[in-house]
Amino acid sequence: MHSFVDLDRTFAGQPPALGALLTVIDTGRGQERVFADQMPELLKQLSEHARIASITASNAIEGVVLDTRRAEQIAEGSPRFRSRNEKEFAGYRDAIDVLLRLEAYEPLSVPFVLHLHRLLFHHVGGRGGYLKTEDNFIVSCETGARQAVFTPPPWRRTEFLLAELFDRYNDAKRERRANPLVLLSALILDFLAIHPVADGNGRLARLLTTYELLAQGYGVARYVSIEQRIYESKNTYYASLYESQRDWHEGEHSIWPWTSYLARVLADAYADFENRVASAEQVSGGKQDRAREYILRQSPADFRKRDLERALPGISPATIRLILNELRDLGAIRLEGSGPGARWHRV
Repeated sequence: MHSFVDLDRTFAGQPPALGALLTVIDTGRGQERVFADQMPELLKQLSEHARIASITASNAIEGVVLDTRRAEQIAEGSPRFRSRNEKEFAGYRDAIDVLLRLEAYEPLSVPFVLHLHRLLFHHVGGRGGYLKTEDNFIVSCETGARQAVFTPPPWRRTEFLLAELFDRYNDAKRERRANPLVLLSALILDFLAIHPVADGNGRLARLLTTYELLAQGYGVARYVSIEQRIYESKNTYYASLYESQRDWHEGEHSIWPWTSYLARVLADAYADFENRVASAEQVSGGKQDRAREYILRQSPADFRKRDLERALPGISPATIRLILNELRDLGAIRLEGSGPGARWHRV
């Protein structure tokens, strides 16, 4: 909660480059509303692709990894699990689905966070839904050995600190004390510094980020996976967190390294979103050319038809099937297997 004790100090000295990023993000938010009215079917496709990518990436950041086929099966609702990793994967699926279905957003509270935590670990024996009962540490393995890089407050203070954080954040948001994304970044920084649960702090923080983005009208979190971008830049993610947590206990830390990182992720997400929408607006013949170009030059060498459908929003399955058959007849690709698991290979 230390970022919200002295807001004048916390929000002083905002880097000029951050202001430019926030402008880009707000412009993207305005465009997003236009797209939502004009292209609802495309956005529905993007949303499902982003959902699976978010579940996969947020778990992968914590070392919970599944092969692509099993990840898709569980994301789509498979009730049978073969390992603990699959159960944890399903937990994030359940939690993010709750957020994506919400039509109204309440102020953050400790019970709400514990509800999300309970969903995260529902399939692994009911370990979720409780604050930590012993001290924990934030560690790094960059040197090859586990090394503590930050020590959260004592566990006995967790409930007070977390409740105080949410109260101060909700007040600052209501009073518009800073840009909503700056306030959100400070919230997540403090949440991770408190480290309120024994396991799952990172995943909870990413769920809270999604919740607050949607609550503030930044719907890009529905259509482009923020978690995927964090996973792809996780070294920078951790480095910016560590830098902003320095001197956090004394209330002399700087939120700007972490805030700037998060803003860059969101600005890139909006740019990606607009590019996907622009590509999908091409005419039918252009869609065939785009599918052909993607298969021959951009797709993995080994792929499934379903992979193409997710990578090419706005292009119908029938058009993709037409191009696959055309390229197969030309000898540019070959098919192995049949049914949903059939795989294509570039020759």
